[in-house]
Amino acid sequence: MIACSHRPPCPGCPRFGEPGIAPNAHASLDELARVYKLPKVVVISGSMMGFRHRARLAIRGRLGSPKVGLFELDTHHVVHIPHCSIQHPLINRVASIVRLALVEARVTCYSDKAHLGVARYLQVVIERHSQTAQVVMVANCTDVDPLVPCFELIRERLGSDLHSLWFNSKCDRSNTILGPDFQNYCGPASVVEHFGGTAIHYPPGAFGQNNLDIAQTIIEHVRAQIPEGAQVTEFYAGVGAIGLSVLDRVSALSMNELNLHSLCGLELGLAELDAESRQKATVVPGSAVAACRAARAPVGVTVSMAASAQVVIADPPRKGLDGELATHLSDYPPQQFIYISCGLESFILDAARLTANGTLRLSALTAFNLMPYTEHVETVARFERVETYAAGSPPSNQLSIVNPE
Repeated sequence: MIACSHRPPCPGCPRFGEPGIAPNAHASLDELARVYKLPKVVVISGSMMGFRHRARLAIRGRLGSPKVGLFELDTHHVVHIPHCSIQHPLINRVASIVRLALVEARVTCYSDKAHLGVARYLQVVIERHSQTAQVVMVANCTDVDPLVPCFELIRERLGSDLHSLWFNSKCDRSNTILGPDFQNYCGPASVVEHFGGTAIHYPPGAFGQNNLDIAQTIIEHVRAQIPEGAQVTEFYAGVGAIGLSVLDRVSALSMNELNLHSLCGLELGLAELDAESRQKATVVPGSAVAACRAARAPVGVTVSMAASAQVVIADPPRKGLDGELATHLSDYPPQQFIYISCGLESFILDAARLTANGTLRLSALTAFNLMPYTEHVETVARFERVETYAAGSPPSNQLSIVNPE
């Protein structure tokens, strides 16, 4: 078994060195497949080293001796991880440069107990095609001034490896990592990735996967399941990594997203499309629940956009589908529902809800080792409409979403 110099106490890879997904997760998926009369689940894996293109690292320690790494379990003690083997090498280089810049610029590190000190967290995102780093410093101050000397050292020492440098203010005591606002110190507004030949923009506040090679495999897997010319609705669309990448296959696409930073990235991606492709896409801001409720607006209510979906895609957070959306999909089933899940427990519960009244059936299940050496597994499931469900059920293919405003 391979070794890691940071374990213990680093908690980042509880299964470090073990192949595949966690045995318990694999067993749960195989049992789910058995219940729904599907073949044993295929697990798709990729590189097990240097695969992380995105990292959020805590900064703690004394003046002149900062630590940059991950919290020990259930503590605010940071494990310094200068040689993390699962991170892209440039992330390790950025962390080293930032640490030395904090020392030389005499920037204090945040103390959770005292709620004092400046530097709290470091976020690094690697842009694959340029091999440069988007760097965000999260600080316990309201403006960038206390960090300017440090930022200048970072910019000078990273040189051509720097994509952009950002300041994020986080002055409350909560354990959330990022504050709501980002100030650009230098560099482009977003990291750009390409999926399905389409440019996907990631501003620093938008969600993005850290394992981009497996994320790309998942997107290609989803893309292959969408019929040519289908009308598609996507919930929890993020910056459009899935939706925009399938736009050339569909006749119409509606994308629903709540997060403002992700919506900004989505608009940047849409702006790069040709006029014909852009005309096929509609963005529906707000929560999935709000969009779902608007879908049931009474006849005669004026709405700004509506689209009947033959294919619905959802990539929700770990808690799974919002309850109203799951109910709506079951009551008004599309021809296909493609569910990308990052929470196995919530997915199993959602699968039961979606299939409970016999309008949808689980027809395909594939697992992806998106986060190697952890207990997590990414699952892509395809549900199909059952054409012969009981008389009196709601009419099929009526899922519509409208601007909830």
